[in-house]
Amino acid sequence: MKNLLFSMFALTLWALPAPGQTGPIDELIAEIRTRYAPDKRTAIFDIKAQQDSLGNCHLTGETDQPEALAELLAKSRQKGLALESRIQLLPAAALEGHHWGVVTLSACNIRSQPRHAAELATQSTLGTALRVLKREGGWYLVQTPDDYLGWLDDGGFVLLDSAGYERWRSAPKVVYLPDMGFALQAPQSGAPFVSDLLAGNILLDLGREGAYAKVGFPDGRQAYVPAADVVLYQQWLYTRQPTVENILATARRFMGRPYLWGGTSGKGVDCSGFTKTVFYLNGLLLPRDASQQVHTGVDIPADTTLYNLQPGDLLFYGRHATADTPEKVTHVAIYLGDGQIIHAAGAVKIESMRRGDPTFVEDRLRTYLRGRRVLGEAGVRRVGE
Repeated sequence: MKNLLFSMFALTLWALPAPGQTGPIDELIAEIRTRYAPDKRTAIFDIKAQQDSLGNCHLTGETDQPEALAELLAKSRQKGLALESRIQLLPAAALEGHHWGVVTLSACNIRSQPRHAAELATQSTLGTALRVLKREGGWYLVQTPDDYLGWLDDGGFVLLDSAGYERWRSAPKVVYLPDMGFALQAPQSGAPFVSDLLAGNILLDLGREGAYAKVGFPDGRQAYVPAADVVLYQQWLYTRQPTVENILATARRFMGRPYLWGGTSGKGVDCSGFTKTVFYLNGLLLPRDASQQVHTGVDIPADTTLYNLQPGDLLFYGRHATADTPEKVTHVAIYLGDGQIIHAAGAVKIESMRRGDPTFVEDRLRTYLRGRRVLGEAGVRRVGE
């Protein structure tokens, strides 16, 4: 079975450490993990070395990094380590080739663990393609286009094999434009609802009926929306202009939206979910969390005068580095100019970092770490790439 690798290396016997310890192989695992999967939010290299009662060493666990696994096994062989590999390579063979999914809800909730009571890790919106890695009961470990990992229940998406995914990917599609709205059962005002919709939702283009567009959901449902409320997907991608003016205008459209830990949609956002969604609607794909977004774009050193900042910059907040502790990023905002920021904190709102302003918040200035310039900079991913 190609996904569950059992490999015995008949090599020079390895003088194992004391029972319960695995010495050199642990160091090798750690070194490879650091290079291939330094962030467990976006890559899996959950591999451990264990000894059985006879002193034989076994590698157990799972990874979605085939190159890292190949290097681990090759270097183990080079070091003369006699061990057995019981590592599962993801996507899991039990999925039987169904390694893709497409979100069927206006916004689906992706959790940190496979249960409804688990922490909300992130969201994905209607029409988003997901990579599917494994299943536990009615839950699937999925990876979003920004590489974020989490668990989604089977009511939030449709599971596809490669052929099904290719049909979805290549089919004509439209993007929904208004902030919020509804898909209708018939092409007329007042018709019953099929689903709610959010800006950026992606649906199949099934033609026009009068003033309405006929649209299809990934799970086969069909509905109607006003034709003026959608645009062809490829046209939407082509016409995204992530200018300062467009970023700030989109950000202001979120004013008053509720703060939601893990939220990345018009239904609720956390701080990085807000910045991510604003930039997504303008064609740029930011990483999920603030501590990841801080590595995007070009660094702008902290200056309490805010002289170096430009509107549209991302500003990061958290714990300053000391002699004993490293810097820790915990919050992100978008700079509006003149000392003002817009961010999700309780709700999406505007505050000031400039003393004397009516909306000045001391804590924002005290915890300010640095800015990052994303707009116009190389290395920032475009939506659809």
